[in-house]
Amino acid sequence: MLAEAFVISTALIAIGEIGDKTQLLSFALAQRYRAPWLILAGILLATLLNHGLSVWLGAALAGLLPTQMLIWLLGGSFILLGLWMLIPDKDEEVGNGRRWGAFTAAFVLFFLAEIGDKTQVATIALAARFPEDYWAVLSGSTLGMVAANVPVIWLGARLTNPRIETWAHRISAALFILFGVLTLTGL
Repeated sequence: MLAEAFVISTALIAIGEIGDKTQLLSFALAQRYRAPWLILAGILLATLLNHGLSVWLGAALAGLLPTQMLIWLLGGSFILLGLWMLIPDKDEEVGNGRRWGAFTAAFVLFFLAEIGDKTQVATIALAARFPEDYWAVLSGSTLGMVAANVPVIWLGARLTNPRIETWAHRISAALFILFGVLTLTGL
């Protein structure tokens, strides 16, 4: 179950992050600061903190809710997340940001942007689905987040293609809906 939680967390978060507002934020930070290692370090720390809290919340919910209610809640959540993935995020203004260094700007802005984001909600749901695999979900969701943002940080504008983002959202939506259906059917 540990490997399953890790692989599913990594894949769903990585695919779910494509075209997301935090990925757009990574692109904007890379354009502004031109310090990819510092930006990546800020994103990694912000993700570990944000997803650590999310995994804790998801595991706590799993212990509080009756099993059948949790199954319906999780299955429905994954399906709703899949539908939410079909609504692309818009680029958000980063602000001047020159008063902060690249690491601080990436850490603070990424942490705040991730609050209530699809990938945070997905991480909570994954932790509720795999409550005994806290570290697998945390490391998988963090790896997925970093894996989706590294190319954007280093390659910037070359990767922004509306057609690719549209298909990425559709594939991600299908995976979330599929995982929701599998959760509801007990597979």
